[in-house]
Amino acid sequence: VCLTAFFASKVEHESKHCNGKGFQRPGSSAFDRVYTANQNCGHAYPTFLAMLWCAGLLCSQAPAAFAGLMYLFVRQKYFVGYLGERTQSTPGYLFGKRIILFLFLMSVAGILNYYLIFFFGSDFEMYIKTITSAISPLLLIP
Repeated sequence: VCLTAFFASKVEHESKHCNGKGFQRPGSSAFDRVYTANQNCGHAYPTFLAMLWCAGLLCSQAPAAFAGLMYLFVRQKYFVGYLGERTQSTPGYLFGKRIILFLFLMSVAGILNYYLIFFFGSDFEMYIKTITSAISPLLLIP
């Protein structure tokens, strides 16, 4: 919520800075970049929440929480990079995609473990938690 409020305040500041009349789109390049970055972050947020919730519920909470914090940091980096040249936002975008993929794979592993328990009686929960805990620090590598 704080990150979204920060993005919205940047849009408001840039809107007032461009022509001082509130939220009218003046067509300035700086305002368009801030507005577009805010929209992009807003559109990706529901997907992030769904993946975070599923990964934490179905697999392991600690690596999911770590990946969630990293994602929020990466979104901040993406937003700030978008304020400069558009090529500066690319590393944040790619890093965010990698974190979403990690959360998705955690969710899939949790679902597969559930079906393995249900059909075969084999529980791999400890192995999955160990693997995700070991892999989650690798998210720090750019």
